[in-house]
Amino acid sequence: MLDLKFIRENPEAVAKGLSAKGVTLDLKEVLSLDAEKRSLQKESEELKAKRNSANDEIASLKKQGKQTEVVISEMRSISQKIGEIDAKVGEIAEKIDKILLYIPNIPSNDVPVSKGSEGNKVVRSWGNPRTFAHKIKDHLDLAGSLGWLSMEKGSKITGAGFPVYFGQGARLERGLINLMLDLHIKKHGYTEVWPPAIVNRASMKGTGQIPKMEADMYALAEEDTEAKGSYFLIPTAEVPVTNLLRDEILDEKDLPIKYTAYTPCFRKEAGSYGKDTRGLSRVHQFDKVEMVKFVKPEGSEHELETLVKDAEDILQALELPYRVVLLGSGDMSFAAAKCYDLEVWAPATKKWFEVSSCSLFKDFQARRMNIRYRNAKTKKAEFIHTLNGSGLALARIVLCLLENFQTENERVEFPKALQTYLS
Repeated sequence: MLDLKFIRENPEAVAKGLSAKGVTLDLKEVLSLDAEKRSLQKESEELKAKRNSANDEIASLKKQGKQTEVVISEMRSISQKIGEIDAKVGEIAEKIDKILLYIPNIPSNDVPVSKGSEGNKVVRSWGNPRTFAHKIKDHLDLAGSLGWLSMEKGSKITGAGFPVYFGQGARLERGLINLMLDLHIKKHGYTEVWPPAIVNRASMKGTGQIPKMEADMYALAEEDTEAKGSYFLIPTAEVPVTNLLRDEILDEKDLPIKYTAYTPCFRKEAGSYGKDTRGLSRVHQFDKVEMVKFVKPEGSEHELETLVKDAEDILQALELPYRVVLLGSGDMSFAAAKCYDLEVWAPATKKWFEVSSCSLFKDFQARRMNIRYRNAKTKKAEFIHTLNGSGLALARIVLCLLENFQTENERVEFPKALQTYLS
């Protein structure tokens, strides 16, 4: 969440940042509540000082053998008033927190301002989109004819958007996961994590998926009740991995901390009506390898650039033509301050598919999760900056591999780096 002090001191800048994300929000309510809370806190502190003085006066009167009933009565009245004020402060603080949970992060200064994807900017590309002398199939037709993939089987056992992989298709998923993890661990220096695929509400709130985007999440019914929302299937490994350090104070010498994790991911895609949903382009369950970083604030912009390069290394190993896109303000996620998407070209489908989003959140998530580090110079606990990125999302990678490496006889000749994981 945004720092309330920052909002108080920079209301115009915050309003401008929110507008850049397409959010119209009157900050007067939260600022009014903040002013009321601080006024009450000041009154409470003054009363507590009077209560302390009364305690000293009572002790003095007792030593002198004088009556203390009047002073004790006044002290009780003060204590009652303090209790009432502190309760009111708590109520206001709760209201403020609820408002802050719905306020998105504001974009970094170098993010293009846009209403939507029209502001996205291609910053670089790698490889050339492939052309074929022969007719090629799209990934779904090719995988179906090879017996590697069935959307129908998944629909039968679960519902639409749940693919089932068979034989070489299943081995391809496993091989890609191992290749990605090996590169991130051995080359990029990440520590592997194997987290739970179910998280609690606090974890989802910490990374910013709820309450704003709860409709896209798979909430689980509580045992023996009809209630939903205490636990969720993870939409990404970002949620459990980032929450590993919730409510902790880290040593500066241990930074940056870099984790990578493979997990299945589950998303309702409630807001995707009308978008391309053929085959693996948009599914409700998919595999993904994630990268998560915890870094000092002053180096977080550089850490975002290296995070993107780590994801690019996977695409280059897979010999897939891609482009790096800096997202405009209106196309970024709720929690991101800056984001790059990696998009791969699919020649049969004739589309660029996003296979990775690499985001810098600054201290937005850290404030929600209370993750801090001890500054070695000041000895103070300061909020850390968090980042994450897909490294990579497998469903669309499989899509792009099938369309980029199919042969004239409808076979698939995978790139060399991947072949060793398929044998």
